[in-house]
Amino acid sequence: MHTIDWLFVITPLLIVFSIGAFTQKYMRSVADFMSGGRVAGRYLLAVSKGEMAAGAVVFAAVFEVIARAGFTWTWWQWINIPVGLLVATTGFVVYRYRETRAMTLAQFFEIRYSKRFRVFTGFLGFFAGLVNFGIIPVIGARFITAFVGLPPVLNIAGVDVGTHLLVMAVLLSITLFLTLAGGQITVMVTDCLEGMLSQILYLVIIGCLVWMFSWSEISDVLSNRPAGESLINPFDSMALEDFNLWYVLMAAFTSVYGTMAWQNQSAYNSAGLTPHENRMGNILGRWREYGKQALVYLLAMCAMTYLLHPDFAEQAKVVMQELSLIPDTRAQEQMRIPMAVSHMLPIGVKGAFCAVLIMGIFGGDSTHLHSWGSLFVQDVLVPLRKRPFGPRQHIRVLRRSITGVAIFAFIFGALFPQTEFIVMWWSVTMAIYIGGAGAVIIGGLYWKKGTTAAAWTALLAGSGLSVGGIIARTVLKDDFPLNGMQVSFFSCLIAIGLYVLVSLLTCKENFNMDRMLHRGKYAKLTRAVGDPRAPEPNRRRGWLARILGIDENFSRGDKIIAGGLVGWGMFWFSVFIVGTTWNLLAPWPVEVWKQFWHVVGIGIPVFMSLATAIWFTWGGTRDIFALFGHLKSQVVNELDDGTVVGHQNLDEAAVTHETDGATQSETIHPENLPDRR
Repeated sequence: MHTIDWLFVITPLLIVFSIGAFTQKYMRSVADFMSGGRVAGRYLLAVSKGEMAAGAVVFAAVFEVIARAGFTWTWWQWINIPVGLLVATTGFVVYRYRETRAMTLAQFFEIRYSKRFRVFTGFLGFFAGLVNFGIIPVIGARFITAFVGLPPVLNIAGVDVGTHLLVMAVLLSITLFLTLAGGQITVMVTDCLEGMLSQILYLVIIGCLVWMFSWSEISDVLSNRPAGESLINPFDSMALEDFNLWYVLMAAFTSVYGTMAWQNQSAYNSAGLTPHENRMGNILGRWREYGKQALVYLLAMCAMTYLLHPDFAEQAKVVMQELSLIPDTRAQEQMRIPMAVSHMLPIGVKGAFCAVLIMGIFGGDSTHLHSWGSLFVQDVLVPLRKRPFGPRQHIRVLRRSITGVAIFAFIFGALFPQTEFIVMWWSVTMAIYIGGAGAVIIGGLYWKKGTTAAAWTALLAGSGLSVGGIIARTVLKDDFPLNGMQVSFFSCLIAIGLYVLVSLLTCKENFNMDRMLHRGKYAKLTRAVGDPRAPEPNRRRGWLARILGIDENFSRGDKIIAGGLVGWGMFWFSVFIVGTTWNLLAPWPVEVWKQFWHVVGIGIPVFMSLATAIWFTWGGTRDIFALFGHLKSQVVNELDDGTVVGHQNLDEAAVTHETDGATQSETIHPENLPDRR
């Protein structure tokens, strides 16, 4: 890369590191390290969570999908818009989970079910997360190695060492420093800064791509496909084996079913200032993703044009020659588009995209490290100890666990031979946990008759079937009839059925949902432990408001944001319905599809990139300053550390005996609380 490119890379990274070091002084408690003090605003949540999906491995994964499915992937995804909108606007799972005040999902499981179930799910989630995360740093390192143009192998002291391993070691070390500095506070603030800087750089890269490549060149490449494998006509794409309509439908189901089940962003689920802020963060996050779409698709489409169009034949030869130097054929396929992107971007713009990739790596890997490292401590060590950790000791153990996760990821990435598509590997490894956990979460939050026996049955069945599918696919390879997504889908269906059946057979007493969610007479507990809460709805709402989850917590601006998202999404769902009906009756010719995707796939997303860059830079900056203000004035609560006593969080149990309306059977007396000296 040129010196100008390196300036583009180094400048934003120095800003991020400086702010990261600055945030360390605001971390004063376990709750701060784990959940950012539970005082994050909606824009801070939306931008920082979104940065996790901006790393090199995510670009590589999406590039794989686009290279195989093109714009047809977008068309079939529109069928899921109504369900996705309901999940976002109602705060499905997310809102109620924040009401429990649990720091981790397994902590909620102890509140709702039992300590043994917490420990088991904690370890299972930790194991699945480690395996899932294991390929992420190495793929990101390969991407950066290919993009920067480093040689695939370096000879060190007479030994050939893969360059990507050295790059992975450097990137993981820097990410580890940021994660350990101030825990979730540092992770949120640095990820938010990275996200805002990346959105500005998106505009620079998009402008360059639009100037370099004409739509006629791009559309010629996309339309030059065999029958049944079109990249622009969804109705001529049914021969695509992995990323077709059925894949989209199954992915949508497992996504709703597994809402918040996958814990790679666990701290964000408890970090919102109120449950409503968590919900609004999810709604805003969907708006922000519209702004990212243009960059991802343009990069992939332009790279494919660069490799396949006759106008760029000479440049493509150089890319193919460099790809041939990569010894592993699967790695060659993964790095095909990234290496083309590296060659086609001019000086300066290449550095801007490299900065986006590296900031995305830091954002994604830091969140993974924090999540999996803290889950092991919170959900395996904490519930098993007879004497709780002291605050300083607790934070020290959390940091050691996070360091252990980083070391594992390096070793796993260096040794494990990945043969699946990235998204397929993620689907299967996530199913190890989500296959059973989805039913347990939804049933635990929304059904008072759900039982511990049902939770055990659903989790073991869903996870067992998922692991069995992984083993069968590994041994039988192409002879196994199901791919990774199908294994996940059927595991989820079986887990749901078992949870309902066993609950109905074993439920003897309804669970106290109001106490768990701090509603009714138990709302006083949140004030007693210093957790701000939005008011509960107390006015009858119309049918539309009830369906969309709009209650008294929504300000006028919130209603505009949520209503705008619903209107925008339903517009594209209508386009899908009308377009599908039209094409079944009178198929559009290829030229019509070319014009359609020029406007819908490129033009509108480019405009959204500009609008969201301005919008979320303002909102993210505002929320960062608000976060520091809240942390300064917040009173440290040392009992808020993830410990559960008698199906209550420890800090709540300590004040229950002083709360009016608590019955004797629900009271936890101070002498029964664990010794914390």
